[in-house]
Amino acid sequence: MKNYIKKLLKKNSESFRYFYGYLGYRVFLFTFFSLCVGILDGLGLTMFLPLLQLVASDATSTTSNLGNLSFVVTALESIGLSLTLTTVLLVMTFFFIMKGLVIFFQNRYGVRVLQYFITTIRKNNINRLNRVNFKYFIKSDIGQIQNTLTGETERIAMAYSSYFQAFQQAIMVLVYLGFAFFVDAKFALLVGFGGVLTNVVFKTVYSKTKLASQALTQNNNSLQGLLIQHVAHYKYLKATGMLSDYSSKLFRKIEELQQVGRRMGTLSAILKGTREPMIIIVVAVVILIQVNLLDSPLGPILISLLFFYRALVSVVATQTAWNYFLERSGAMSNLKSFEKELDDNRQAPPNATPLVFNTSIQLQDVGVNIDTVTILNRITLTIPKNKTVAFVGESGSGKTTLLNVFSGLLDISEGQLFVDGQPVPSLQNIAFQRSIGYITQEAVIFNDTIFNNVTMWAPKNEATLSRFYKAIQEASLREFVEKSADKEALVLGNNGVNLSGGQRQRVSIARELYKQPQLLLLDEATSALDSETELAIKESIDYLKGSLTIITVAHRLSTIKEADIVVFLKDGRIHSSGTFDELLQKEPHFKRMVHLQEL
Repeated sequence: MKNYIKKLLKKNSESFRYFYGYLGYRVFLFTFFSLCVGILDGLGLTMFLPLLQLVASDATSTTSNLGNLSFVVTALESIGLSLTLTTVLLVMTFFFIMKGLVIFFQNRYGVRVLQYFITTIRKNNINRLNRVNFKYFIKSDIGQIQNTLTGETERIAMAYSSYFQAFQQAIMVLVYLGFAFFVDAKFALLVGFGGVLTNVVFKTVYSKTKLASQALTQNNNSLQGLLIQHVAHYKYLKATGMLSDYSSKLFRKIEELQQVGRRMGTLSAILKGTREPMIIIVVAVVILIQVNLLDSPLGPILISLLFFYRALVSVVATQTAWNYFLERSGAMSNLKSFEKELDDNRQAPPNATPLVFNTSIQLQDVGVNIDTVTILNRITLTIPKNKTVAFVGESGSGKTTLLNVFSGLLDISEGQLFVDGQPVPSLQNIAFQRSIGYITQEAVIFNDTIFNNVTMWAPKNEATLSRFYKAIQEASLREFVEKSADKEALVLGNNGVNLSGGQRQRVSIARELYKQPQLLLLDEATSALDSETELAIKESIDYLKGSLTIITVAHRLSTIKEADIVVFLKDGRIHSSGTFDELLQKEPHFKRMVHLQEL
């Protein structure tokens, strides 16, 4: 029995503990406000009976008809306030004015707490996402991440509001029941017992509502994923006439969401339609039992009934708010699961000690495993400062994985890393990573101005504008920018939709030129471009040769002919290395690749 009670308390306190984890003492302050509202309202209501009795000229029975609450009248008389009509009205008005003030401060404080709660959740989960290891991220469900950080956060904000509305109303119920208990204990106990019975009836509806809420969250995650893909692949779907086919898949998911929503609406309607009649039936039965079977006087029952009526309103409000909370509780379960998943896949904190290489980066017998698959196997390599090193090989040979090691995205599974001859556990280092420039096959373009894309939201002033124009000049973008009406304020659109492929890559190059990195990583940076544009991009990159360290991965071998070192990878190992011409002489696989590309 003891274990059952512990389990029951733990289960029913999960939501409270979750909110308390974010809000701390604010929860108790909010509770205190609710308690004050209930007590002040109860004291104000207590004055109604003396008022009615004064109107009926029956002042002699005022104290007795208040039952155990007669101490209120006694207290007023003890401070010299006789029970006149004016006194009763003034005291009643005072209590309700005080109640109104407390409600004002409670609601004002409640808005601030809600905004604090939403802001904290958003910031915490963005920080959690920022700290996850890259291995987890590449396997994660983008739809779930998108939905959880946007739609689910909004739903949990509504869940929070509903939960504390229910919490507040539940406190009001307890206060009113306390007042009713003071007036007539037997009546209060009987009605309270009846209320518990009605709650047992509603428990099944609550359970089904919670399950429907969880199904709603899962379907929302799936829909978000499908919508992201619909937008990302819109061009392909439209060009191939497949938009209607993909839309059919979207429509089926939307209809599933509609069905879940209907189910939740039906459950909510059942609660709203049956809740009040059931409680009124309980109250009516208890009054009959009190008067006919227990011979209780009707006076104390009536004042108790006044409190029970207020309690009834609060019970209805509690159950309504609680059902709204359950409708959104799936968001909280999803968010808790999401937060745990992010925490479980958290990457070790980056090394805060400044890491800048002056001579070389070395890999010694380095291996990288993802799950049980070995991607890199015993790689030993030196990257000299301000040299250009190119990785070539067939798809799946480990080229991009090596780039991810140099960028600090992936930690090594075995072997050692050295910077200037000193061993380091990882290249995941803020100072080091800030000195990295990264250009990929799919250029990173933000839906913002070209100035913000190049400068990464630097404040616009004379110095940054001068540096911006110098960068776009070197990236062969200045003429394009100056021809536009908006100049540096030109908006590039989602993923650079307003630019050609070559222009997108030039923006990426301009960004790195503005940034002035020590290490430039190029991952198939020109493979999606036409030959003329590729040549222009190559010339822009060659301009940087010798002034910084360049590590490049390329399928188009024409772009790496001037590299200082070419490394040929096969099955996650270094097969051979040397200059372009040296590799051509000693590596048959490389010679075949060159021949196929007619170089």
